[in-house]
Amino acid sequence: MKVLTGRIHKIDRREALRYLGYTPSVRDMEGVNALIDECESLVLQAQDLKAVYSLFDVSRGDMLDLGFARTRSCDLEKYLSGCDRLALFAATAGAGIDRLIARYNRLSPARAAVVQALGAALVEQWCDDVHAGLTAQYGANTARFSCGFGDLPLSLQRDIFVALDVTKKIGVTLSDDCFMTPTKSVTAIVGIKNDVQAKA
Repeated sequence: MKVLTGRIHKIDRREALRYLGYTPSVRDMEGVNALIDECESLVLQAQDLKAVYSLFDVSRGDMLDLGFARTRSCDLEKYLSGCDRLALFAATAGAGIDRLIARYNRLSPARAAVVQALGAALVEQWCDDVHAGLTAQYGANTARFSCGFGDLPLSLQRDIFVALDVTKKIGVTLSDDCFMTPTKSVTAIVGIKNDVQAKA
């Protein structure tokens, strides 16, 4: 099990606009770009990027055995076809983003919406960085698959939190309904193909 930290210096503007519901062709109507610039500076200051990951063996029988839990998810089984290992990770952008959102929910709903979108884009970039690192080191070469996708139950989050000791390692907690705090947090499974040799 390994813990990672990181820092992002520029948030993907196109991704943030997508979360806001704007298209890339939108020009600076009503000061949208200026507002994003202002909020991006705040989000980048508040970021506290952390992640934890571990590798597990995958086996198949009457249920799909992920090494840390067993599931009957047909969608995940198809997704992991050709994989005999997986990388499991949890990542967060930190509690500071939630504090910004809470602050601007009271003071400026428009800023709250922009911070929300920038925080979502930020944690996705962080997940991309973690995924790229896993690929470089272990040959992890499928896309990410998370609880709640397809028929993979959200309740599997509980097993992930135990397997990775998420709360202790990176400070993310899980509610009884299996939602994470800080909210800009992600857990994901990445398949490692049978014929890919580790590079480390």
